Amino acid sequence: MSLRTFTVSDFDFDLPSELIAQHPAAERSASRLLDGRAATPVDRVFRELPDLLNPGDLLVFNNTKVIKARLFGRKWGPQAYATRSLPPEGVGRLGSGPAPAQASGGAVEALIERVLPGTLEVWAHMRASKSPKPGSFVRFNDAFDAEVLGRCGPDKGMFHLRFPSDPFVLLDAHGHVPLPPYIEHADEADDVRRYQTVFAKEPGAVAAPTAALHFDEALLARLAERGVGTAHVTLHVGAGTFQPVRVEQLADHKMHSEWFEVSAETVAAIARCKAAGGKVVAVGTTTLRALESAAQDGELIAGARETAIFITPGFEFRVVDRLVTNFHLPKSTLMMLVSAFAGYEQIMALYRHAIAEQYRFFSYGDAMLLERRSS
Repeated sequence: MSLRTFTVSDFDFDLPSELIAQHPAAERSASRLLDGRAATPVDRVFRELPDLLNPGDLLVFNNTKVIKARLFGRKWGPQAYATRSLPPEGVGRLGSGPAPAQASGGAVEALIERVLPGTLEVWAHMRASKSPKPGSFVRFNDAFDAEVLGRCGPDKGMFHLRFPSDPFVLLDAHGHVPLPPYIEHADEADDVRRYQTVFAKEPGAVAAPTAALHFDEALLARLAERGVGTAHVTLHVGAGTFQPVRVEQLADHKMHSEWFEVSAETVAAIARCKAAGGKVVAVGTTTLRALESAAQDGELIAGARETAIFITPGFEFRVVDRLVTNFHLPKSTLMMLVSAFAGYEQIMALYRHAIAEQYRFFSYGDAMLLERRSS
C-alpha cells in the first residue's frame, strides 16, 4: 500500500468496549507488554523491559506534569459582576477564597489547554449553553473569578482567560484531573497519583504521557543497573491528542500544535548513545514527536518551540530507533504515527493480537515495544 492510497479509514478497527481500561493496573510495572519488534508478537509483562534493552541504550522520557486542568463554574455578566456584593478586602475576593454568593449565570465546564508563560492568562476549551462574551467573568468552584478576554487559538476555537493569581496554584487547589473522555468515572484521589508519571517535573500538560505511566522507581533502578541510560524532553500534551480526525484524506487534516523543549544535555546524550552503537528508545509518542520535530532540519537541535508535526506512513525518522507506547484510538493520528514507525501491516497485526488476547487499551491500559522499520 503506497502513501497516496492511505485514508483515515485504513486506521480503523473494532474494539470491544470492555477492553478500554477504566483504572490502572494495581502496580505500574505489572501492566502487560506486547513485544512487537519481530514478525511474531510476544506477550510479556512490563517489568521485563530491562531484559529487552542493551547496556548503552538510551530511554528518553517526557517529563511534563499533568495539571488539574478541568474546572467547573458559572458565568457572570460584566454588569452583574460589577454590581455584586463583595466581601471585605482579602476575604473571598478574586481567588482568595469562597465568595458569599453563587454566580447567577449558566453552568460552564472548562479545560485549560495552556498557561501562557509569565502571565496570569490561559487558553481554555469551554462548554456552556451560550458562549461567554469578552468582558464577562466565570466563577470557578465558588472560589475565584476569571475574566474572559476573548477568543484565541487555531480557528479561534478556545477562550482567552485572565486568572486573578498564579494559574498553576489555583488549578492545583480547585481543578480536577483531566481524565480522557473514554474514562467514565469522575476523577478520584487515586487518579491524582496514577495519572502522573513518577518523574513528572514541568507543569503544563492536560493529558499524561501514558507510556511512561508504567515506570516505577524499582523499574528505573533496574534499568540503571542494566546500564541503560535515561534522558528527558518536555512536551506539554494538549487536549488535541484526543480529537478525532474528521476528514478522510490524511493530507486534509490540520494537526494541533504543542509546545516542547529538547535540552542540550539530551541532544548530547543521544549523540553519545548513537556513537557507541546504542538504541534511542522513545517512551511514548509525545517523546517521539518532540525528538523528531527537533530534527526536522536533518540534525537534532536543542531548544524550545512549537510543533504541529503530523507523522504518517512515509515519514523519515532521524532520531528514534525503538518506541514504547500504549494502544491508541481507532482512526487517530497516533495510529498513523505508530504505523509510520513500525509498518502499517505490523501494527494492524499487533492490534488484532492485542484484542484477541484481551490487552487493556488506551491511557490506563497496557503497552507495546516497537522497532523502527527499515526505510
